[in-house]
Amino acid sequence: MEIFGIPHQAFLGQIMLGLVNGAFYAVLSLGLAIIFGLLRVVNFAHGAFFMVGAFIAFLLGRNLGLGYWPAMIAAPMIVGFAGIIFERFAIRRIYGLDPLYGLLLTFGLVLVMEGGFRVAMGSSGHPFPTPQLLRGAWDIGFMMLPVYRGFVILIAVVVCAGTWILIEKTRMGAYLRAATERPDLTQSFGINVPLLLTLTYGVGVGLAGFAGVLAAPIQHVNPSMGSDLVIIVFAIVVIGGLGSVLGSALTGLGLGVIEGLTKVYYSEASTTVVFLVMALVLLLRPAGLFGREEA
Repeated sequence: MEIFGIPHQAFLGQIMLGLVNGAFYAVLSLGLAIIFGLLRVVNFAHGAFFMVGAFIAFLLGRNLGLGYWPAMIAAPMIVGFAGIIFERFAIRRIYGLDPLYGLLLTFGLVLVMEGGFRVAMGSSGHPFPTPQLLRGAWDIGFMMLPVYRGFVILIAVVVCAGTWILIEKTRMGAYLRAATERPDLTQSFGINVPLLLTLTYGVGVGLAGFAGVLAAPIQHVNPSMGSDLVIIVFAIVVIGGLGSVLGSALTGLGLGVIEGLTKVYYSEASTTVVFLVMALVLLLRPAGLFGREEA
C-alpha cells in the first residue's frame, strides 16, 4: 500500500520522526511565546538557554553522578534562576522600549554564553546516555519507535497543555496577563507586578532549559546546538501568532511533521520549508494562524 507515491510504512514512520522534532519545536517556541506575549521582549537568547539546559544536565551527571530524572528537574530550575538574574539586572531596563533593544541585548548574551561554553567545554559534542528506563524500542506496526523518542512526544504534549492551562485558565495566568497589559492598575490591587514579570521570564527560559534536557540524549551536547534551532523557533512563533501559547505549541508539532515529510518528497527543501510556510502565512494572515489581528 502506498500513500502519495511512497510505501505507507515510510510515510507513517516519517510522520512519527517529524513529531519528535516537532516536540522540541513546540516546547522551545512555547517559552519564546510566553516571553514575547507577556513581556514583549524578543528573546534571541532562547536557543542559548536551550543549550545551557543540556550542558547543565550533562555536567550534573558527569561531575555529581546525578541521574537523568533529577537532572530533568534541576537543570530547568537552574536555567530559570539564571534567567531571573538576567531579567532583574538587564531585561527590566528595556521594558517599554522598541523590541529591537531586547533583540540586541539578548543577541549579545548569546555570544557571551556560547563563547564561554566553547572555551570551557570545547566545540565538539559530548554524548549523553539515554536513561535506562527509556532504552529500547516499541513495535507500533509500521516502524520500530525508540522508546525515548516516544517519551519526548508525550512529555512535550503534557508540558504544552499544562502551560496553556496555567496561562489561560488559572488566576495566576490572569494576574500575569493583567500585569503586562495594565501594570499600573494591577499594582494598585496590591499585586507585585515586577515580581510577576521576573518570574515570567524565568519560566520562559526554564522551558528552554527543559527542552535542552529532552534533546541531550538525542543530540550531542555542544555550544552550537541552540543556535541551530532558534531561527526556526522564531519562525514557528510568527506562524502560530506572536504571543499565542496554543498557536506556538500546535504550530511547532505541525511544522515538525511538514519538515519530516518534505525530506521524503523533496529533501532539498526540508531546511527552508518552515520559512516558506511563514512567508505564506504572513501574506494571508499577518497576525499568524492563532494570533489576534491587533497583535
